[in-house]
Amino acid sequence: MSQGASADGARATVPAPAPAPGPAKEQRVTRQRLAVSAVLDELTDFVSTQELHRILQDRGTSVSLATSYRILQSLSDEGLVDVLRNADGEAVYRRCAVTGHHHHLLCRACGKAVEVEAPAVEAWAARTATEHGFTVVEHTVEIFGLCPDCTARRAGK
Repeated sequence: MSQGASADGARATVPAPAPAPGPAKEQRVTRQRLAVSAVLDELTDFVSTQELHRILQDRGTSVSLATSYRILQSLSDEGLVDVLRNADGEAVYRRCAVTGHHHHLLCRACGKAVEVEAPAVEAWAARTATEHGFTVVEHTVEIFGLCPDCTARRAGK
């Protein structure tokens, strides 16, 4: 699904572009990096840098917004967090519960995310790329809908 309105008119979240490959840069373990990591470990849904910064401030942890952006980008570059773009184009982050390549089910209403493995999608992507002569292929698949709780709320249950 591309960015824009979905079939029911809701704005969807789209994957952020993958970081450019390159040599891994060793990161210093700072108080700020540990604080950001601790918050990410506690959250189950995606969070924007601004939201993360507010949580840190509410806890009395002094981390500037610019530092929060840098740390999240670094964690993303290292593959330690998933990053998507919301309907407004803002990057949102979440600690990966699954290591390795995976996809997400995302609730359009509450933002709940479920990590899923999809072997059929992997086979389809490889086959499609081969059929068209593409090599060094990457892909992202995000499935958008309403989670069971939001579906029940919408139905008035």
